[in-house]
Amino acid sequence: EDFRPDVVAVFGADHIYRMDVSQMIQFHRERGAEATVAALPVPIEQASQFGILEIDRTDRLIGFEEKPEKAKAMPGRPNMALSSMGNYIFDTSLLLRTLERDAARPGSHDFGRNIIPDLIGGQKVYAYDFLRNDVPGLLPHEERGYWRDVGTLDAYWQSNMDLLGQTPLFDLRNTEWPIVSARYEGPMASLVRTYVDQSIIGQGSHLVDSEIRSSVIGRGVRIESGAHLEECVIMDGVRIGAHARLRRVIADRFSSIPADSHIAYGEPPDSAVCHVSSTGLVVIPRDTKIPTQLIQPAA
Repeated sequence: EDFRPDVVAVFGADHIYRMDVSQMIQFHRERGAEATVAALPVPIEQASQFGILEIDRTDRLIGFEEKPEKAKAMPGRPNMALSSMGNYIFDTSLLLRTLERDAARPGSHDFGRNIIPDLIGGQKVYAYDFLRNDVPGLLPHEERGYWRDVGTLDAYWQSNMDLLGQTPLFDLRNTEWPIVSARYEGPMASLVRTYVDQSIIGQGSHLVDSEIRSSVIGRGVRIESGAHLEECVIMDGVRIGAHARLRRVIADRFSSIPADSHIAYGEPPDSAVCHVSSTGLVVIPRDTKIPTQLIQPAA
């Protein structure tokens, strides 16, 4: 209210994608919409995993179902359903009125479950097809309309793997639409007699006599001699001891893995120290220092 904007963008913070939001705002204004939901077509057999929007031939919302067993197809596209991305553009006046009304009711006050369904029928709510969004610099090998909800550990790990290789599904080397990180005051990465294949190494990391395959290594990581990592996500400030072997491990910031340890897919050193996802990914929590007596000797 203090800034008196014409429209307000409400976007989720746990999604991975590139988007020119100005194009969605332009669509919102051209339709005379009061609220607009970003949406992505998905194969109808996958629709039960998403919140599904029902639209008419003008893209106006006429229905919404959360993870339906039998989804309604898009107009003219019987094999596709329209999933909500959880990103919204609102006219400011409508948003304020709706939030005040919703705050007086019991419930979760969730945009997808409460706010948007309450507006359908009474307000001009439209769906914006994300595939119409044109971002410059996309390469032929990238997945058009790449969007991932990283609300689970497995989805987070897979989205990191999607960054790797010669032809990644989501290529960070796009200089026309760069994705930048926070400024880092530190040295460049240093690799000494280290083999690296299809991996990303962050600034300030120091790797010695190690082997890194299909992994994302954060900033300020130290990996000692003889260590072997495969399909791992290693966050900032992690320490990995000599001859440690890790496969499909997510190590959170400032954790420490002792020398000669073996932490593999589905094989944590101790359930009280580490977490194992439903598919077997091993997660080492932030600041965890794995005691030497809990490790499995590396093969």
